[in-house]
Amino acid sequence: MQNRLAAITFFLIIFYPFHTYGQKLVNSPYARFNLGLLEPSGSFRSAGMGGISIALSDNSSVFFLNPASYAGIDTNSFIFDFGIDYSINVLKDGDSRYTSDDMNFDHLMMGFPVTKRLGAAAGILPFSNGYYNIAESVLKGDPGYDPVTGEYRSYHSGEGGLNSLFVGAGINITKNLSAGINMTVLFGQINRANQYVFGDYYNVFHDRNSERIQLNGLNFDYGVQYTATIKKDYFINAGASFTAAKNYKSNYENLTLRYTAYTAQDTLTYVEDHANSTLPGTLRFGIAFGKKNKFVTGIDYITSQWSESKIRGSEGFITDSRSIRFGAELIPDKFSNYSLLQRIEYRMGGHFDNSYLVINGEQIKEIGFGIGIGLPMPRSLSKTNIFIDYTRKSGPGENMHTENYFTFGVSLNLYDFWFIKQKYD
Repeated sequence: MQNRLAAITFFLIIFYPFHTYGQKLVNSPYARFNLGLLEPSGSFRSAGMGGISIALSDNSSVFFLNPASYAGIDTNSFIFDFGIDYSINVLKDGDSRYTSDDMNFDHLMMGFPVTKRLGAAAGILPFSNGYYNIAESVLKGDPGYDPVTGEYRSYHSGEGGLNSLFVGAGINITKNLSAGINMTVLFGQINRANQYVFGDYYNVFHDRNSERIQLNGLNFDYGVQYTATIKKDYFINAGASFTAAKNYKSNYENLTLRYTAYTAQDTLTYVEDHANSTLPGTLRFGIAFGKKNKFVTGIDYITSQWSESKIRGSEGFITDSRSIRFGAELIPDKFSNYSLLQRIEYRMGGHFDNSYLVINGEQIKEIGFGIGIGLPMPRSLSKTNIFIDYTRKSGPGENMHTENYFTFGVSLNLYDFWFIKQKYD
């Protein structure tokens, strides 16, 4: 147990600054709208299987999208899961190509039993990312050139994002049925800036606009799972979870300035709004089939009613989202004493998504595929989870650019019996 404590302390000290002081600096113009890019939700074990988790439950993982899964945590055990990821975004717009990359914190989660029938979990993870950086020059002879406006250069940038902190519990109601609840705190801030600098720099006024939205509040997630044994060691699980629409406290500011090269400036418009923001309800359904300690396959369906949300600055850019996730995991021989390759967990999966973002009346769509492995540690149920995912984001219109995301993630999943007294030194 002391070795596990030392490992946890080391990872917290080394990697916690990723979350405290940084954000994912992968440049995406799609982050310019709404609450930015919504981050994928789930552990890296789930990510290697396309993101499925709603019907999954076992004694070594935290599947927080369905709190009923916490009832599967072993008595006298403790789970600690910390992950970082590295992402590359290759943006293509016609003949133009741009690449950005960054490494950052992904999640910190832990799970533990409370009683024989009751398990609990807690964690922190990013909810959305608002980073982008765009610059454009319009010169004489360009298609967008207007002789009245003249030549100009525009700058658009964003930073910040929202984070999610959850605490929850799951209980076995019967041998086959479990239920659970999460309390989730959402908090963060997104800043956006737009600046227009005209070619006749010293003789005209230039424009600068800044926008800021702060959001915080708490909500609850509810979940159920049912497990049926088909025959010896074979099972089929069904799960569902629900998050209700919720009003969150928010502050919105929008300031537009006119200025000159000689620093003189005038305020053109200023808007300050403290009205609540409304985030949508979400429904999640999943089903999984497998053989205990051997394999599992599953499929999830998730939908959120974003069209019913109210977020300042998002009018006209938001619609309902839907996601289908599917995947599988295979373990050749989990308890092999002779071959590490036989004990490795092999995973693969994919996902199809209709994003919550609408541009020019067209919904942004995503398609992705991934693979993953779980590398077991010697004489332990702990493991290192690794996954690689490719996701393509694009709109159906000819004027939409395409983004190709490549994500590589590594997490340390520690499992230990923390509450058992040692009989021997």
